[in-house]
Amino acid sequence: MSGADSDDDRAFKDLNVVGMLHKFWEQKQVAGVMMEMENLVVYESIPSPSPPFICYVTLPGGSCFGNFKHCYSKAEARRDAARVALMNSTFNELPCRRITPEFISHSVKEAVSTTSGNIADASDPSTSIGAYCLMLKLNTGKTMLEFQEIMTVFQLLHWNGTLKAFRDMRCSRQEVIQYYSQQRLDERTRSHMALDWLQKELQSPGLLSQELQLAVKELGEARRTGRELRFYKEKKEILSLALSHADAEDLEEEMSWKDETEFDCLEERTTDTNESCQFHSQGSDGDSLE
Repeated sequence: MSGADSDDDRAFKDLNVVGMLHKFWEQKQVAGVMMEMENLVVYESIPSPSPPFICYVTLPGGSCFGNFKHCYSKAEARRDAARVALMNSTFNELPCRRITPEFISHSVKEAVSTTSGNIADASDPSTSIGAYCLMLKLNTGKTMLEFQEIMTVFQLLHWNGTLKAFRDMRCSRQEVIQYYSQQRLDERTRSHMALDWLQKELQSPGLLSQELQLAVKELGEARRTGRELRFYKEKKEILSLALSHADAEDLEEEMSWKDETEFDCLEERTTDTNESCQFHSQGSDGDSLE
């Protein structure tokens, strides 16, 4: 480690980054930007008898970061996680990190240049480009961290196979996007996803353990690069929940309950909107929302 790096580390250690992060989000709450938060900032230290120690910090709204340095104490891991979260929190306040019409136009053009789509697809939610454009428009005015929190839900739905299930049911992308853009990732959603994986475990014994090992590896790699971690952490926790119930005697009963309630929320919304409305295909090309 260079002398400059050592000086930087000492400087951050001298700063109360844990307190600074808490103050940052406390001020946002006072200003009315963030409301109805049970906890401003939540820390989670992973039990370990020896270094390296790992700590995760979850911000209001759900964004998650962790320490990316090799930490020799729990306190050091906590400070490093807070430092990463504080840097991302302050960077997120820059005007360039907020979704505006100009940002949407630039992002869509960039997406078109890296895919086989064309700019005309932006007005058609049944296409991948159109779905991406719709999601951005629905979140106009939000910051990129806020948008990432919503995208995490769709990443998990894609990973879990739920988006494919909706497509098989001939649900339109627009309906799915509009519904799930308003939904928070809560215990009910996690339980449904865990039950999905339990069902897959019944079909392919050993799958859960393999997927959990992969999820732990991906989480570790993402943490060490300083990335936002909620998607990776949620995958790990959902798979861990599923694995903890894999040997339950009432597994078949749980599967039956899951089959009966899986799509209740989305079906209820459609019925309320229009009693005769049925999910339909809009000429989807069969791709995911990703």
